[in-house]
Amino acid sequence: MINKEELKKKLTPIQYHVTQENGTERPFENSFWNNHQEGLYVDIVSGEPLFTSLDKFDSSCGWPSFARPIDRLQTKIDRAFGMFRTEVRSKEADSHLGHLFTDGPKELGGLRYCINSAALRFIPVSEMEKEGYEKYLNLFKK
Repeated sequence: MINKEELKKKLTPIQYHVTQENGTERPFENSFWNNHQEGLYVDIVSGEPLFTSLDKFDSSCGWPSFARPIDRLQTKIDRAFGMFRTEVRSKEADSHLGHLFTDGPKELGGLRYCINSAALRFIPVSEMEKEGYEKYLNLFKK
């Protein structure tokens, strides 16, 4: 079980708000909406690998968007604010990540995982081995 007080010390206020209180950061004012580096996106809380830059695309929504996750994520129906959406959460830490929509590029499968940058830590390909994610390097081999 994740200790909320320890998380408050480890995470920034926006990271805590997004991952633990189901918050949303502002569009176009976040770390990764316009990141074009090759690498791995992991859960800021657990370090669980979530997405690669290979599946990231520009959806013009102001948040990082991905066509598919590395592994299955948890989904829940979200009826907050009078909307009907599919919430996306990490498996290991149960962090709120963002939402899943069906308006993604058809050639990539039609899904759009719209994810808060505050829920993510980005690891460039050049740092993956040092950070302990070497088993995912094969995804980037051309």
